[in-house]
Amino acid sequence: MSENHWGQSESSADTRPSTQKEWRLIEKMLGSLQVEQRRSRRWGIFFKLLTFVYLFSLLGMFFIGKDLGGSKVVAADHTAIVEVKGPIMDGEDASADTIIAALRDAFEAEHSKAVVLRINSPGGSPVQSGYVYDEIKRLRELNPEKKVYAVITDIGASGAYYIAAAADEIYADKASLVGSIGVISSSFGFVDLIEKLGVERRTLTAGENKAFLDPFSPLKERDREFWQTVLNTTHQQFIEQVRKGRGDRLKGGDELFTGLVWSGEQALELGLVDGLGSSSMVAREVIGAEKLVDYTARPQPLDRLIERLGVGVAKELALQMGLRSDYSLR
Repeated sequence: MSENHWGQSESSADTRPSTQKEWRLIEKMLGSLQVEQRRSRRWGIFFKLLTFVYLFSLLGMFFIGKDLGGSKVVAADHTAIVEVKGPIMDGEDASADTIIAALRDAFEAEHSKAVVLRINSPGGSPVQSGYVYDEIKRLRELNPEKKVYAVITDIGASGAYYIAAAADEIYADKASLVGSIGVISSSFGFVDLIEKLGVERRTLTAGENKAFLDPFSPLKERDREFWQTVLNTTHQQFIEQVRKGRGDRLKGGDELFTGLVWSGEQALELGLVDGLGSSSMVAREVIGAEKLVDYTARPQPLDRLIERLGVGVAKELALQMGLRSDYSLR
């Protein structure tokens, strides 16, 4: 026996439901709990299946992308297209490795009548551009029957024009931007800023010039002069390759090599391009093989997904802040 808070005694039997209505209420509650449990299990199974479908879709995209990225076999005469799009840098879509692999596939294709480099790039690394230039020359020597045409769309400047200069002929739209034959190295100096913030710069080196062009230290005149000789040497290499590729077709003087950029119409007058037109026009009217087949090496779907998630942001941020001393053709 026990007492409740009113002092009344009650037995354990009194705590059980005493009416049919109470039993029905309890049964209804238990039934609702069972329904909720079944719903939870169903949703759990659904989300697990959704996760598996997502993962298998990624794997499918990866393997299908590999198959689609293989060498193309086209049984009809065609014009091979290789795109040079975006910054010409190692690790980018327009890296030397990517472009060269596509060029080799295009030249090896039995029914490709010629190769068109479709260019839309502001330039980039002189090293990467030089690799592609040399490979185009090598492939032309091995395959003298297949010509290479460069077609500039929006922009073909700096390192992109370096590559175009290796082609047999260059075409552009009348409003394309062409040229910018020069070299640039840019960064920032933070000396006054860190002094205002009360930050002490501590740099230890083994080698007199190891802290060369340190953005947190004052620019030394001898460092500036030395780096200018590096830029001048690279610029001269650029000029020599353009002259070698274009030859007597160049009609301008030294102003061509000052870093200026011209419209396609102006570039035609200066001999920087051979004509005005698109890839389709060149394929149809110059090459005589209207069918276009794209041999550009595309990144795998998984690689594109990773890139979209932001890999490479830190590298670009460091470059823009002057924490890296990369230089490029511009």
